[in-house]
Amino acid sequence: MSINNKVVWITGASSGIGKALAIEFSKKNVNLILSSRKKESLELVKGLCKNPSSVKIITLDLEDYNNLQPKVDEAITCFSKVDILVNNGGISQRSLVKDTKISVDKRIMDINYLGTVALTKAILPHFIKNKNGQFVVTTSIVGKIGTPLRSSYAASKHALHGFFDSLRAEHHKDNISVTLVCPGFVKTNVSINALTGNGTPQEKMDTATENGIAPEHFAKLMLKAINSKKEEVYIAGAKEKLGVYVKRFFPKLLSKMIRKLSVT
Repeated sequence: MSINNKVVWITGASSGIGKALAIEFSKKNVNLILSSRKKESLELVKGLCKNPSSVKIITLDLEDYNNLQPKVDEAITCFSKVDILVNNGGISQRSLVKDTKISVDKRIMDINYLGTVALTKAILPHFIKNKNGQFVVTTSIVGKIGTPLRSSYAASKHALHGFFDSLRAEHHKDNISVTLVCPGFVKTNVSINALTGNGTPQEKMDTATENGIAPEHFAKLMLKAINSKKEEVYIAGAKEKLGVYVKRFFPKLLSKMIRKLSVT
């Protein structure tokens, strides 16, 4: 597959992985649509892209998932089509199960799962009509392995795997593909913005996140996975990748390993 002349729509494009991916995509012969809640930040990202004239901005809030169809209609109008939707927007969490209000669980599921699903369902008829389309989903290694302090976040990412695996099977005949991208620790503001048990942001960087993969390097690897239409890819450190395979073949061993992780 070549991404030349494709129209790529990226959510969560104002910072972190989405920002780095937008800049990396812009080095190719593509048209870009960038979305998040923050128009000013999106404008800054647009200015960093190689060819800003080929970049459109659509603000949206995934939490407002009942009102995303007009955003899809607007996106299709930008360049007459959309070829690739990168579902990258989302929010993380840092709190123990016992300390997490149910309202926080709901908000994380509303943004990470229902927002992503609603946007996907809204654009799916366009992909079916064109007999072409690719959904790219930024999930997480935690979407494969639940770890302490991330119960709601892990649940939302596990749910995305279930939904998109089903969608892939249903629409293979329509030439629609799904690429699930599972990051490990990436040096972004994800932990700073992560919700605590009462719903307020953590407002500090985790040590593991601080030492994570640079988003610019991550974006290069993610773009390769998108271009080759990988079904599922783990872009992470050796320990995180190892955990996925230990979970698959030695689940009890992984459970013992996970219990030793710090929960403070």
